[in-house]
Amino acid sequence: MENINYLAKEKVSKLLGQFAIPCICSLVISCLYNIVDQIFVGNGVGYLGNAATGVIFPLTVIGWGMSLFFGDGAAAALSMALGQKRTADVPKYVANSILCSFFSGVVIIAISYAAGDRLLLLIGATEANLSLAHDYGFIIFAMMPLALVQNTLASIIRADGSPRYAMCAMLVGAIVNIIGDPIAIFVLGMGIQGAAYATILGQFISFAICAAYLTRSKSFRLSLSDFKPNASLLKRVMALGTSSLFTQLSIVVITVVNNILLVKYGAQSAYGADIPLAAFVVIMKLFQIVLNIAIGIAAGAQPIVGFNYGAKLYGRVRELLKLIIGWTFLICLFCTVLFETIPHFFIYLFGTDSELYTQFAVQCLRIYLSLIVFTCVQKVCAIFLQSIGHAKSAAPLSLLRDALLIVISLIAPLVLGVTGIFWAAPAADLIAMVITAVVMIRLWKELGRQEAEMNRNEGNYAVGSPAFQ
Repeated sequence: MENINYLAKEKVSKLLGQFAIPCICSLVISCLYNIVDQIFVGNGVGYLGNAATGVIFPLTVIGWGMSLFFGDGAAAALSMALGQKRTADVPKYVANSILCSFFSGVVIIAISYAAGDRLLLLIGATEANLSLAHDYGFIIFAMMPLALVQNTLASIIRADGSPRYAMCAMLVGAIVNIIGDPIAIFVLGMGIQGAAYATILGQFISFAICAAYLTRSKSFRLSLSDFKPNASLLKRVMALGTSSLFTQLSIVVITVVNNILLVKYGAQSAYGADIPLAAFVVIMKLFQIVLNIAIGIAAGAQPIVGFNYGAKLYGRVRELLKLIIGWTFLICLFCTVLFETIPHFFIYLFGTDSELYTQFAVQCLRIYLSLIVFTCVQKVCAIFLQSIGHAKSAAPLSLLRDALLIVISLIAPLVLGVTGIFWAAPAADLIAMVITAVVMIRLWKELGRQEAEMNRNEGNYAVGSPAFQ
C-alpha cells in the first residue's frame, strides 16, 4: 500500500488542483446522465417528457443522497484516519459503506415498485405526464443498488488518492449514455424508455470500473470479514456523512414541494400546470451543474483537509479553506453572469414547444439562479465542516438554505403567484449566507487559535530539547 504523506507536504494549491478538478469533472459528468436524457427527451418527446423525468428526479436524488451518506462519510473517516496514522479500521469503513449503500438501493427499489403510480402522483406527476414518468422511472429504479455502490466507491476512490480514476469511471459511463440516448430514442424509436435504458447501461459500466479499483487501492485491502456489519464504525461513517445526505434529501423535499406548488399555482395562471413544472425541471438541472462544480471543489479537497486536520496542520487547513471559498465564488460568479445575459441559450438547449413556455422559463431562470453564488459558498462551507469531523455543525448548516427555501416557497406564491416560488430561492440564499458567514468566521478564528497553540508547543519542545540545554 502506498504512502500518502505527500498530502501534508505538497503545496496546498497544487494538491487542490490535483484533487478538485477530477472531482468536479466526476460530479458534472454524473449530472450528465440526467441532463443528457433531459436534452434528448425534450427534443424527441417534448416538454411533457422533461416534466416526466423531473418527476423521477427526486427518487434518484434520494438514492444519490444515500450513496453519499455512506461514501462521503467513509471518505472523511478514511482521510482523518490516515492523517492520524490509524489505518487498521480503514478496510472496515470501506466495506461496511459499500454494503449499506447496496441495501439502501434495494429498499428504494422495493418501495418504488410497491407504491407504483400512486407514488409518482404524490410527488408531482400530472395526468398528462404520468405514463411517461412510469415508463422512464420503472427502468431507472432497476439499477439503483449498483448505481448507489458506484457513487459510494467514487467518493472512497477519491479519498484514497485516485481522483482521476473516479473521474474516468464516470466519464466512460457518461459517454455510453450520450451515445446510447439518440440511438435508443430516435433510431430504435424507443422514446423515453430508450433514454432510461441508455442511462442504466452507462451506470453499470461505471460501477464495473469502480469495483475493479478495489483490487488496486492504495491505502487498504478488503477481505470478506471486513463486510461484517460493525455498528461503531458505521456510526462514525454516518455521522460524517450526514451533511451530504441532508444536502441531497433537502433537494428532494424542495423538488417535491415545488412540483406540487407549481402544479397548483400554475393551474391558476395563464401558463397552466405543465409549463411551470417543465421550466422548473430545466432550471434545476442547471442549478445542479453549478452546485456540483462547487461541491466538486469541496469534496475534492476533503481528503487533503481531513488528512491535514487529523495531522494537526491547522495552518494548511486554513489555507485550504481560503482557496476553496475563493475558487467557488469566482466560478459561480462566472456562471451567474452567463445565466443572466444569455438565458435563452440554456432554455433552447433543452427544447421548447411554445413561446409562452420560453418566456416563462427565461424569466424564472434569471430569478431562481440570481444568487446561486451564495448557495454554492454556503454548501461548500458545510462540506468543509464535515471534512474536519465537525458533524454537529455541518449537518444543520447543510440544511439551512433549503429549509428557508421551503418555508419561503410556501409563502411567496400567496402574494406573487406562481413566479413567487422562484423568488424564494434568492431570498433564502441571502439569509443563509449571512448566518453561514458568522459560523465560518468563528471557525477561522478557532483554527487560528489551534495553529498558534501548536506553534507554541513546538517552540517549547524545541527550547527544552537537549540541543538547547
